[in-house]
Amino acid sequence: MEVTTNRKSDKERAFLQDLFIAPDWGERFAELIDEHVKVPNEGKALYVAAGTGGHAMALQERAGSKLELLCVDENPECLELARAKATATNEQTTFDTAQLDSLNLGDNQFDLVIGNASLVSRQRVRKMFSEMVRVAAPSATIAFALPTASSFGEFFSIYWEALHNNGLIDHESDVEQLITELPTVSDVEQLAEDEGLTDVESWTRIEEFDFESGEQFLSAPLIAEFLMHEWLALVPDDKKSRLFSEISRLINEERHEAEFAFSVKATLIVGQKAHSH
Repeated sequence: MEVTTNRKSDKERAFLQDLFIAPDWGERFAELIDEHVKVPNEGKALYVAAGTGGHAMALQERAGSKLELLCVDENPECLELARAKATATNEQTTFDTAQLDSLNLGDNQFDLVIGNASLVSRQRVRKMFSEMVRVAAPSATIAFALPTASSFGEFFSIYWEALHNNGLIDHESDVEQLITELPTVSDVEQLAEDEGLTDVESWTRIEEFDFESGEQFLSAPLIAEFLMHEWLALVPDDKKSRLFSEISRLINEERHEAEFAFSVKATLIVGQKAHSH
C-alpha cells in the first residue's frame, strides 16, 4: 500500500484543514465551546490555534464589532485563508502567526481566551495552556478544548497488533505511550487548578468518525496529514509501508462489512483566572 511519509506544505495543509478538518473534526470541538462559553459583547478576546478561522469568525459575528478578537495559529497559510474570509464578510477579526506554546503577547490582557488543542501534540498541551492563562486578564474566562484519555482506542489496539504482526516488537511500547500520554479529564482539571484557575468545570462528549474501509481511514486527511505523523513518529520510514498495509488489513477484518468507527473523547475545560500571572 502506497503511503506518503512526507508532510505536505503549509499551504496544502491549510487547504486540507479548511476543506476537511474544520467542517468535521473541528466542528465537534467548536460545538462544545459554543455550548458552554459565553462570548462577551465587548472587550478583548484571543483564539489560540484558530486554524482557518471559521469558528472564530462565527464567534465574532455573534459578539458584534465591539469585541476585539485576535486569532493566532502556527501555520501562516491558515491565517491567509482566514484573512480572505474575513475580508469577504467584513469581519473585524485580526489574525497573527504565533507559537502556541510561546505566545508573543503581553501578560494579563484578554477578557476571554479560547484554545483548541485538538491537533496539538500532547507534549505541548501544558505549555500552551499555561501561555493562555498568562495572557488572560484577571477574572477572564479561559476555555480549552482537547482530546482526553480513551480517545482513538479503536486505532491504538489495531496499531499494536500490526506492529506485533510485522515483528516491530520494539515499538509496541510506543503505542502504550500514545495511550498513556492522553490526559484524563481529571488531569486537565488539575492542570487548570495548578495554573490558579477558579470555578473550573469540564464537559466531555464521545465523538465518532466512521470509515468505510482501512484504505479510506488511512487516506483521510485527518488521519494521514494530522494524526498519523505523530502516531508513527518513531517507526522507521522503510517499515511504514508494510505497517500501513497490515493496519488496513486488520481494520477491514475487524469491521465485518460494517464501517470502522474511530472515536475521540472531546473535552472542554473552562475556568476563571483569579489573579495576575
